[in-house]
Amino acid sequence: MAVSIRLRREGAKNRPYYKVVVADSRSPRDGKFIEIIGTYDPKKPGHNSSLNVDRADYWISKGAQPSDTVRSLIEKNKKISGAGLSPGAERGAEESSQEQLSPPPAPSETST
Repeated sequence: MAVSIRLRREGAKNRPYYKVVVADSRSPRDGKFIEIIGTYDPKKPGHNSSLNVDRADYWISKGAQPSDTVRSLIEKNKKISGAGLSPGAERGAEESSQEQLSPPPAPSETST
């Protein structure tokens, strides 16, 4: 059985939402699948996907072929998990590192 990792379309008309699935390559796009390993929302700005990279690597080691889009999603999610950031925390980490660089303000004593 030829296995592929691809996107399964869900969501409303003009509002696509995808699930990343492991499926037999002969089954239809929105048909039977083996396992759901993540999601992808192309309309959302910033980090718009969540993916179980361990399961993706497992299936690739077993011979599954990821589609081009899924391959890029895997690479993006590996970079985020490799950097130790949680999804969506890219901006927060940059802001907090800038805050840590500046010294805290000196306490002011006021007497009344």
